Amino acid sequence: MYLPPCYSGQPDLRYPVLYLFHGSNYNEDQWDRLGIDETANQLIAAGDIPPLIIVMPRDRNWSDPPVDLFGRVVVEELIPLIDRNYRTLPERQQRAVGGLSRGAGWAVNLGLSHWDLFGTLGAHSLPVFWSDIGNIRAWLARIPVDERPRIYLDIGDHDRPSIMESAVWFEKLLTQLGIPHDWYLFPGYHDEAYWMKHLGQYLRWYTANW
Repeated sequence: MYLPPCYSGQPDLRYPVLYLFHGSNYNEDQWDRLGIDETANQLIAAGDIPPLIIVMPRDRNWSDPPVDLFGRVVVEELIPLIDRNYRTLPERQQRAVGGLSRGAGWAVNLGLSHWDLFGTLGAHSLPVFWSDIGNIRAWLARIPVDERPRIYLDIGDHDRPSIMESAVWFEKLLTQLGIPHDWYLFPGYHDEAYWMKHLGQYLRWYTANW
């Protein structure tokens, strides 16, 4: 978990929260190892982004939802726990969800099925869960037009073919439905060097409306 440098010194301030999910075969330290803490500190110090809290939970199961209960735990237990114990801004427009690889699949799953909790959704190198493919169109249809989350998608141009196909499918669906989103095809592969290179861009985007 990341708290901004000013958190302890300014006890009256409350902060927006970014939930970031890791990829398959990794754990909650992945985003930290990539340098998200250091990048956030640098951008906050430069005045490029506002102070924020970043929560990086661990998914211990590699099954698709609903077999993997990670998403349910995030919604029913983790978010209420964070809002009770930290000085958060608990409104959906002050809460973002994102992830890389498998974590991007979770970000899409939760950001759409629980749209009332998240105002911002980022998916980096997205493989959509097979169990979600039949649900996504209905989830999108249930979101009121004026409540649609901000959506960011990116992927490396040399990512794995199956993951590229999945990410492109989701992007084309958003385009077909007329749902605004940001879509980027960058040079790179499905690896940590790719995600590390874009940390600053990710954080600037997540926090743009905060």
